[in-house]
Amino acid sequence: MTALQAVNSQHAAALKARTAWMASQDGSEPLSTSGTVVQFAEGHEIFAEAEEPEAFFKVVSGVVRVCKFLSDGRRQIEAFHVAGEMFGLELGGERLLCAEAVSDCTLVSYRRRSIETLALKDEKITRQLFQYAMQNLANAQNHSLLLGRRGAAEKMASFLLSQAEHSADGRTVNLAMTRQDIADYLGLTIETVSRSLSQLERQGMIALSNTRELRLKKIEALEDLAA
Repeated sequence: MTALQAVNSQHAAALKARTAWMASQDGSEPLSTSGTVVQFAEGHEIFAEAEEPEAFFKVVSGVVRVCKFLSDGRRQIEAFHVAGEMFGLELGGERLLCAEAVSDCTLVSYRRRSIETLALKDEKITRQLFQYAMQNLANAQNHSLLLGRRGAAEKMASFLLSQAEHSADGRTVNLAMTRQDIADYLGLTIETVSRSLSQLERQGMIALSNTRELRLKKIEALEDLAA
């Protein structure tokens, strides 16, 4: 393990310990009875840029992308959110980003004003909101570091490793997002994304089952490349 990997691992462990402590105070989720279950079909807009942030959401199933469309038509994806993650919790008077369903999604919607009122009365809710804010901050920091990688292959390796964390075996990656989604998240072109995947496959680091499924074969080599 490199020095950079060791530092990143220590930071991740520290964040996990802090959030785990907050989440385990009573073994339950205080927000669980305060939301409304909503569903969005693949490609459907969940909220738009510049809207008033009246609600925020937690993913139950599916994948959500949070992004921004630039004046020249380009799109920048800030994050992909999966089951268990919160998004749309903003402090300003209008949304800076929009959110869309990458796949069919089931979400829990929370009314911002109602939760703020409950948080004033229940410290458990305040702790949980802080936990979600910390998780989103960590995700944003990791994305910033990802965009700072020098080469496309390094970015792709880092992205695949992060996606594998959501799988049961830590090796199988099921991509709900398209190649264009990945390109807009990594700051690359769709052609570069395809070339990078082919390069990693030729080097024996991954095995491509199809366009949406792959398996990590040499995790240590991918970690070295992403460092």
